[in-house]
Amino acid sequence: MSHWGYPRYVSVAEKKAKAEKKLKQLKKKMPNIRPVVIKGNALARTWWGKSWNNNLERYADYTNRIGRGRSYVRHGAVLDLKIDAGQVTALVQGSTSKPYEVVISIKGITQANWQEIKKQCEGQLKSLQDLLAGKFPKTLADVFFNQEKGLFPSPQMINFDCSCPDWASMCKHVAAALYGIGARFDEDPSLFFKLRGVDTEELIARAVKDKKDKLLAKTKKKSAKVLDDADLSGVFGIDMDIKPDFSGKGKVAPLTVTEKVQKKKTNAKKVEMPVNHPRERQKQRSSKTATALVAELIAASKTGISVDKLAEKTGYTKTKIYGIVHRLKQQGKITSKYPGVYVPA
Repeated sequence: MSHWGYPRYVSVAEKKAKAEKKLKQLKKKMPNIRPVVIKGNALARTWWGKSWNNNLERYADYTNRIGRGRSYVRHGAVLDLKIDAGQVTALVQGSTSKPYEVVISIKGITQANWQEIKKQCEGQLKSLQDLLAGKFPKTLADVFFNQEKGLFPSPQMINFDCSCPDWASMCKHVAAALYGIGARFDEDPSLFFKLRGVDTEELIARAVKDKKDKLLAKTKKKSAKVLDDADLSGVFGIDMDIKPDFSGKGKVAPLTVTEKVQKKKTNAKKVEMPVNHPRERQKQRSSKTATALVAELIAASKTGISVDKLAEKTGYTKTKIYGIVHRLKQQGKITSKYPGVYVPA
């Protein structure tokens, strides 16, 4: 406090240093903490991140208040931010030593709006990668960004709370967390759909069917089996049930020094490796198709298994996992417990 009763001016450098010090302390107790890091001058770089920020700034309710969080998020005050279906939780460093807790709740998209959005997407989405990368026609971008019926929430759909004593309806800590959400979408655009509680597979499913039907018509053949999985993978930009080649022709993780010594001691006998070792995962994957492996993992899960966990257990990319679960859902073998988490049908 200054001599005149006003708060002491705190420079940006001091704010950054304070946030960095607190982050180091928290990491010892919270190893999974994930701070929001803004690189460069732009608060967001991708279509989904920029559109999230633009959506907040276009409403009169937020115009005069959202800006309070820009400097906070820039100097690293958002020490942790996690996104779940319909909710965001964050820790934001303020003037006190203990960071403030922020909770942002967002109402889901109405079923009527979702059905209309899916209808508008028919034939206009090429692949899941293009959707997440924001590569789609401007007409579709306008549909997503529609102020009344689009994918982005209005102020009436957003509720927030902060543990700080600020009386303002939107404090700078909440504003910083809102901008932090846009930065998270830059890192992983699929989090946008997770937050809104909708399934990306439903958006691309119709486009995939339309494109396949057109290709089948061109071949002048009746059978729906004309296009195999490899063809679909190339056309739609998603990895289908393609068995990876682990014959030894491709690159294989080199043996570690320990493995080489053990191999020499056992007269070149096979070295046992941990289940999560890359070479062990390759052996497991080579013994069965990608779809069979993913289906087996989902069947073994009691409470459901997420895309992240499937990618971790199989070593496949998330894009490949999304393609496989989409196919399994079409076959009626699995169903979504909620977006991104699957259970046996």
